[in-house]
Amino acid sequence: MVFGSIFAMLVIGALAGWLSGKIMEGRGFGLLGNIIVGIVGAFLAGLIFPALGFSVGGGIVASILHATIGAVILLFLIGLVKRT
Repeated sequence: MVFGSIFAMLVIGALAGWLSGKIMEGRGFGLLGNIIVGIVGAFLAGLIFPALGFSVGGGIVASILHATIGAVILLFLIGLVKRT
């Protein structure tokens, strides 16, 4: 990966974390925590979704949607683990 793609993944992940915090209201970790979850969710979505054959298209909007889905799933799983 080149620096530009890593930087883009961080920015998209931060935006996805913020969006996932809005979607999963009450399960977030605050602004900074949700941004970190979004970055991790974007990374995981980038690894797992193509292997599963799940694709939402190309472009920046599709990347944000992809990362947001990954971050929402990650927030849901963290919420489950945190509750038990």
